[in-house]
Amino acid sequence: MSAEPDEPGPIDYLVIEFPGSRFTGEGLPLLGDLVDRGIIRILDLTFVRKAEDGSLFGMELADVDADGELDLTFFEGVSSGLLGEEDRAEAGGLLSPGDSAAILLYENLWAAPLAAALRRAGARMIANGRIPVQDVVAALDALDAA
Repeated sequence: MSAEPDEPGPIDYLVIEFPGSRFTGEGLPLLGDLVDRGIIRILDLTFVRKAEDGSLFGMELADVDADGELDLTFFEGVSSGLLGEEDRAEAGGLLSPGDSAAILLYENLWAAPLAAALRRAGARMIANGRIPVQDVVAALDALDAA
């Protein structure tokens, strides 16, 4: 069972901070694997950097890989146009001066058939959210300590 092209799965975003703008690319092969296995579809991937004076500027993939060690060709041209300047500014507002961030907008392809079936049945998503991993770890640690 597959979702119809006009019935997307849930869309999520991540803003990933790189303190000191140190980007190793360690997670990129894992992200590519999620795409290859049809679990997600990347809609947008963009990078921003906050200068020491607090100004924000976008970064190209070539800027992210200044040493040329990373193979980023898989991610070139990934832009649906859904992320705008306001989104980049909001993400950049979370950064400290000298830091950079990746902003990833993706469709959860694994959930598309379920979402389409639920919509056909008249169901509606009325809330969604994400619990930060740090909060889950803290809650589990508290339970273990009790």
